[in-house]
Amino acid sequence: MQIGELSERTGASRRSIRYYEQQGLLEAERTIKGWRVYDERAVNRVLNVRELLGAGLTAEDIRVVAPCLHMKTEEFLACDSSPHEVLAMYEERLAVVEAREAELRRHRTELVEHIARLRAGAAGTEDFAELLRSGS
Repeated sequence: MQIGELSERTGASRRSIRYYEQQGLLEAERTIKGWRVYDERAVNRVLNVRELLGAGLTAEDIRVVAPCLHMKTEEFLACDSSPHEVLAMYEERLAVVEAREAELRRHRTELVEHIARLRAGAAGTEDFAELLRSGS
């Protein structure tokens, strides 16, 4: 199948499919005219890559499970080509997500505090413009 059909069958844009190929997550044959041609296994590869990217993994992370990407989703989740390496990759990615989550919570707390101070200053006697400049 050509890239357009693969795009339709997986919901991935042509640009994303080309990116997956550039990252070594997907392979295509080339016709004499240079058009990409994919086999049937490419559908599962693209669906799995999309799901993993959606879960927060990077293309580099996904290369760890590349041997299993051609499998249907249910089989893919049970694939254990290198279970220790896969587990380590998932744990590392989870640690990154949790660190980002903690940072976002800190940002949220600071924003809530700034909003409360600004509202109190606007309603009280503090100079609203000075409060904005001070950032506290």
